[in-house]
Amino acid sequence: MGTITVALRATDPLSLAGLSMMLASSPDVKVLPGDGASADVLVYATDTVDGQVVPALRRSSIETRRPVVLVVDDINQEQLLLAVECRVVGVLPSSAVTSERLAGSVRTAVGGGGFLPPGLVGDLLSHLRHLQSEVLERSGLSASGLTPREVDVIRLMAEGLETTEIGVRMHCSERTVKSVISKIIHRLRLRNRSHVVAYAMRFGVI
Repeated sequence: MGTITVALRATDPLSLAGLSMMLASSPDVKVLPGDGASADVLVYATDTVDGQVVPALRRSSIETRRPVVLVVDDINQEQLLLAVECRVVGVLPSSAVTSERLAGSVRTAVGGGGFLPPGLVGDLLSHLRHLQSEVLERSGLSASGLTPREVDVIRLMAEGLETTEIGVRMHCSERTVKSVISKIIHRLRLRNRSHVVAYAMRFGVI
């Protein structure tokens, strides 16, 4: 991995200066001046995730699609979920930030990883369990976003069967099979049938 470029944001100038000094000690990390629009990752420091921070994070995620490392004094479960929606991939408690940890978090974010303080992991897992039981299961969906019937169709597609053959196997019409496939593509925003099979394989459902 070459030089990682970082954009810095903070709700107070002292935090901004402190983070900049910490990152300056890492030879593979470069803090970009100004808005850092072309940076690989955004590091955002704040005391809490409030009504001013969330819109700023959301604008950044929409405009640049880059990962965000959040350095924060205090954050609860609801705020964590809002942050995740804004492409925050890692959370560092302000009290635990060091030059080494900050640089390491930037490398992890750029590499596609994520990290949370241990106390927040339990909160996030609790929310995911609630999502599974109250939202997905009630809609007949698995964590992959697919119903059992859709998984059956995809499995037969992966075996090389044509639409008509899938209909015979599943005791339904060819039109019904096409409708199932079309709904999967549109709901999950996939490109085509090959993409559907690849998606199912990635989630380990076939």
